[in-house]
Amino acid sequence: MNAGTKLAALGLLLPNVLGAQGLLEQFSYEGLRFTAIGADAGIVVSDALTAEPTVGVRLDLGWFAPKIRLVAGGSYFRGAYNAEEITRFENQLEAVIGGGTPIDLGTIKLTSWQAFLDLHYLPAPNGRMRPYGGLGLGIHVRDGDGAAIDDTFVEDALDTIAAGLAAVLGIEVGIAGRVSWTAEARGDLTSELLSASFRTGFMVAFPQGNR
Repeated sequence: MNAGTKLAALGLLLPNVLGAQGLLEQFSYEGLRFTAIGADAGIVVSDALTAEPTVGVRLDLGWFAPKIRLVAGGSYFRGAYNAEEITRFENQLEAVIGGGTPIDLGTIKLTSWQAFLDLHYLPAPNGRMRPYGGLGLGIHVRDGDGAAIDDTFVEDALDTIAAGLAAVLGIEVGIAGRVSWTAEARGDLTSELLSASFRTGFMVAFPQGNR
């Protein structure tokens, strides 16, 4: 490759490199600060548990990039394993123990605490109505219990800490001063459970918040 060809190739690549650099420069920690706090409640459904109420809190941590904010929070719910899951547990135990002895596990419940960190994209961050979508990471702490499994290896197997991925879609609507009404659908995926929650609540912006 002669010098002229190299210069031509560099000329073609340089705008792309500069464009990528400009995009990366939009991401900054300078816009991160405590912006708003909120609480919500709703219902959670999953592939293994009965539908149950859930409650949560969230903290708006400000802007990570133009139209992209960082949100941290947590949630709680307690549900019972559905009949299909209980039957599956019983069949697995009968296969391990053998002897044709039927096993009745009764009701098994699972308590779940979640902490999450999300990135939300807001196409209209300064409007009264602020739809958003995003992705997140979560840590799920779960505790299983039931009269038939307490203090057994089955309970130990259900007591877990798992990482998960999440997708969120929601909207915030300013209703009065620094108060906003929120509605959100959230899907969480871990190695043990697939769940979706639908919740609504309120956010209150701090005085310095720009919402």
